[in-house]
Amino acid sequence: MTAFNTQLVHGETIGDNQTGAVNPPVYNSSTYQYRSIEQPAHWDYARSGNPTREFLEKQIAQLEHGVRGFAFASGMAAIHAVLAIFKPGDHLIVGNQIYGGTYRLLNQYFKEREITFTAVDSRDLNAVAAAIQPNTKAIYFEPFTNPLLQVTSVKKISELAHKYRLLTIVDNTFLTPYLQQPLTLGADLVVHSATKYLSGHSDVIAGLVVAKNAELAEKIYFIQNALGGVLSPQDANLVRRGIQTLALRLERQQDNVAQLIKFLQHCPQVAGIHYPGLPGSADYDIAQDECRGCGGVFSFELVPGVDACQFVDHLKLFKLAVSLGAVESLAELPYEMSHAELPPEERLAAGISPQLIRLAVGIEDVTDLQADLQQALMVASQQPQTSIK
Repeated sequence: MTAFNTQLVHGETIGDNQTGAVNPPVYNSSTYQYRSIEQPAHWDYARSGNPTREFLEKQIAQLEHGVRGFAFASGMAAIHAVLAIFKPGDHLIVGNQIYGGTYRLLNQYFKEREITFTAVDSRDLNAVAAAIQPNTKAIYFEPFTNPLLQVTSVKKISELAHKYRLLTIVDNTFLTPYLQQPLTLGADLVVHSATKYLSGHSDVIAGLVVAKNAELAEKIYFIQNALGGVLSPQDANLVRRGIQTLALRLERQQDNVAQLIKFLQHCPQVAGIHYPGLPGSADYDIAQDECRGCGGVFSFELVPGVDACQFVDHLKLFKLAVSLGAVESLAELPYEMSHAELPPEERLAAGISPQLIRLAVGIEDVTDLQADLQQALMVASQQPQTSIK
């Protein structure tokens, strides 16, 4: 068994050719020739299987310690495939701070197909247990919530789920298998928006699923093949290439986060910082126990009187954009961007204030990133407050 960082670079061979190429080829063929009618091909039609995609699927299964991986055309396609294994009449428990696209899929698509769900604070085991119904089949959550970085214990949720014979489904996008491997902590299925850290360069849309056992793997494969939302060979190759530098990028991103937080802690314009890697923070102990790092995203609150809109509008290196996990640094104002579709009262109830800033930190020189934050804070401190509804 090779070490994790070696697995990032090499993956697992699929024995597809004898050319000696150090990188697996990109196979664009939509169909494959049979040797004979008595010898069906391993790959026959590209929706059902493709050598380039299979390399990536085997690699993510290896990294997450699952039996089989699956690559989809987007993170939402991956989540859809996981939720599609459930049947009309089934009930799910979901974290109340899951990705908005996931909530929309549940509420506007699966609800119409008679799959119901209850949203709870997944950190509260009593609340999770109280939400279990006779027809409950699974618990779905994100270990680190967006944008407040609140931490749910994968171990404790998995223990509770197993007690009631429920599946545990974890969206591991924020942490990746480099920082957390949920299947080893008791989870049954892991999903990723590979658009983020795994690809790492803001140039591909992709989703991944890893199953812990063969029975679940067969269910996911049936959905993947039947619905056909598969990842293209070109995009599979981009994700594979991104994975090779995952460890290097995340280490640099986490180092940059630590330095920027240290700077912001001494800025009078900053009221508070949300990051579970901070000693003394509410979720520090869980993060230390279950993760090998807390990633490259954090958020902070500006004090009243500092104009949050002016702050993000005057950033220069930090790009004002949604998404995360890439080599370039991004900033967003969740109240006006990622969570804007929620009514104001729901945003505030969730802790999403107009003064909240989320940063997805890249791999640039940290002194440049710090200078960018500093100049934007100075501008925002001198401007009249922008009215936010």
